[in-house]
Amino acid sequence: MPFSDITYSKKMNELKDFSVEETHKTPLIDFNHITGELIISGKSIPENPAKIYEPVMEWVSIYITNPRPVTNLRFNVEYFNTTSSIWFSKIIKALTQINNPDYLLIVHLYVPLEEYDDLNEIDDIRDAFGPITNLFQNTIPGVGLKLYGTNDNSEVVKDTMVLM
Repeated sequence: MPFSDITYSKKMNELKDFSVEETHKTPLIDFNHITGELIISGKSIPENPAKIYEPVMEWVSIYITNPRPVTNLRFNVEYFNTTSSIWFSKIIKALTQINNPDYLLIVHLYVPLEEYDDLNEIDDIRDAFGPITNLFQNTIPGVGLKLYGTNDNSEVVKDTMVLM
């Protein structure tokens, strides 16, 4: 069944939630239109990234036409390949095009505590995540980056917020 048939009801003009189960090579993807919670979690080393991420981009392109006032994009990806990072950038860039300056996009990044502790100041965070923060240039909604330090059990131990 085509992606658009299962996620978007033209009769009701309503976006449906989008989810993909996690595998040993692909992340859990759980995008909820009602709450504005968009989660990508796990590993992302698919053999054919377009097969996974093109439907995600289609969903996002519909979502940004009627988003929640606060959209939380949560990346808790422990490992990803270069092609996945390109798709992640495309997702973030699309979300920065939400056409309402009163709305907020918060990108949540989860990193091991050791890496988190190496980032001592806001400028260190901006430098370390430059490829992501560069996507926030010329955005319409307000954008924030929330960084979480996680322990060996993937529990959040520390966090900080950076508004762009």
